[in-house]
Amino acid sequence: MVSAARGWIGTPYVHQASCKGAGCDCLGLIRGLWRELLGCEPEIPPAYTMDWSEPQGAEALWLAARRHLVEKPLPAAAPGDVILFRMRQGSVAKHLGVQSAACASPAWFGGQAGSRTQGAAFIHAYAGRGVVESPLSPPWQRRIVARFRFP
Repeated sequence: MVSAARGWIGTPYVHQASCKGAGCDCLGLIRGLWRELLGCEPEIPPAYTMDWSEPQGAEALWLAARRHLVEKPLPAAAPGDVILFRMRQGSVAKHLGVQSAACASPAWFGGQAGSRTQGAAFIHAYAGRGVVESPLSPPWQRRIVARFRFP
């Protein structure tokens, strides 16, 4: 999973796209990895806007992830996990990434004071930057609301 996700690094950010090397958004990255690793996608998402499901307060992305992925306990971080983020307190969860490296200490989750995050990283499609591998720093860790693995 991590090797496949790293193969997408450098793909430009294109909203609603899912084409390695040509363009994708964060959901498109996960969709593309599904096709690469498992075959046909189980569901094609409807057209969505950048603020999708926020006006209704619906957790559309979380519900879709639960339909097709296997949810894991939050502290059970492992490379290859699909991680779901809530970008702002009180908003719906709408950003996805793939954990690419675990951290030095299993007590990292939640960004507690004194926790060690050195080495924790994830791959995601980020507006204005494309697919990148980023440190899973405490600000990112605090935004994690769910973890999944491919079936």
